[in-house]
Amino acid sequence: MQTRTPSYSGAAKLFHWLTALSVITAIVLGFAMVGASPGPGQNRLYDLHRSFGALILLLTGLRLLWRLTSPPPPMVPGMPAWQEKAAVYMHRLLYVMLFAMPLLGWAGTSAFPATITVFGLFELPPLVGPDRELSALLLGFHWRLAFVLCVMIAGHVGAALYHHFATKDETLKRMLP
Repeated sequence: MQTRTPSYSGAAKLFHWLTALSVITAIVLGFAMVGASPGPGQNRLYDLHRSFGALILLLTGLRLLWRLTSPPPPMVPGMPAWQEKAAVYMHRLLYVMLFAMPLLGWAGTSAFPATITVFGLFELPPLVGPDRELSALLLGFHWRLAFVLCVMIAGHVGAALYHHFATKDETLKRMLP
């Protein structure tokens, strides 16, 4: 009889899936807003993209606090050492990106200068003073890192599907609701 590897906690799963949905939404909105015609519709896409960025920053902070106080379950037994290391480094890089992307966007928007109103509820304070050159630099970096993040997400999802369909282990099942 095969023993089951412990699953992630309900809170960890909730943070994971809320973050995943928020990131996917922010990415879709990001690509839509840069391709939209200037005007109220494009402005609304920018507002929503920025709001989801703020939500991602909050969720990632809470998620990291949870993770520091509630360590994840052990890896699935029998996983090759290189895969364990790759998983650890990928998760660390994802955390870095989930903090860096919203902070770069916030700083770049502040330097533009434009306000960030989070879902019409409140405004975030500017991180830096007005500086169009700095804004262009920060938002350009934010834009380029969006592609890196997309590749990282594809790798993360691909690895989960590989474990589910190829190795048929419980890696993916442990994070499903």
